[in-house]
Amino acid sequence: MKPRFKITATIVLYRDNMNILEQTIKSFLGTNVSKKLFLVDNNSTDALKSKFNHADIEYIFVGKNIGFGKAHNLVLDKVTSDFHLILNPDIQFSRLVLPNLINVLNHQKDVSFISPRVVYPNKENQYICRKNPTPFDLINRRLNLSKQKIFENEYRSKSLLEPFSPEFIHGCFMLFKTKEFVNLNGFDERYFLYMEDADICRKIYQSGKKIYYYPKEIITHTHQKGSSKKTKLFFYHLSSAIKYFLKWGI
Repeated sequence: MKPRFKITATIVLYRDNMNILEQTIKSFLGTNVSKKLFLVDNNSTDALKSKFNHADIEYIFVGKNIGFGKAHNLVLDKVTSDFHLILNPDIQFSRLVLPNLINVLNHQKDVSFISPRVVYPNKENQYICRKNPTPFDLINRRLNLSKQKIFENEYRSKSLLEPFSPEFIHGCFMLFKTKEFVNLNGFDERYFLYMEDADICRKIYQSGKKIYYYPKEIITHTHQKGSSKKTKLFFYHLSSAIKYFLKWGI
């Protein structure tokens, strides 16, 4: 018998590696719960519409790249689930990850979302837990001025094999209580790409709630680190950083 709760998820599509995307969708659909997946397509054509024809998938064609947060927010008036997953198109996980995370989240009354431990395909750890970003942190990560500061920012002095509530968790896999995501009005749409995850974490703490890192569940993320490789993405990151610090201060 399937658990009684329902989970929804959104994946924003834009020029993705199809083999990796198919594995991500397979991971979500393989979960033995009542579920629905929204595929929000930011590509200029709807060529993917016929590719993902499944009873548990709703395809939403945008027709242009409106950005990460705004695309995820398109489902705010559609989600009637108990839990809602913000999911990157390059994630793989086992069928028990979501039910196990939901069980933990259900017992965390003041937590808005939960994230598992994230590893690269080679099983190397990804340091998704961070302290709130500062201008120096962003510059330091690009120029590698101080590894010690990077390590401090990533909580490496803690045991990252134990659950805790960091200030900020990267947004490749954010499992929300749906009502919490809706009450936050989703992501701040002023960020086209980057920093919207840091921003929503700040909003959660400002509301009196918390976020929760739970490393006893593990997912795989084929992380591309796009802003360090492409000039256009770097300027998206820079623009978002300016908006973030104007909003939250330095």
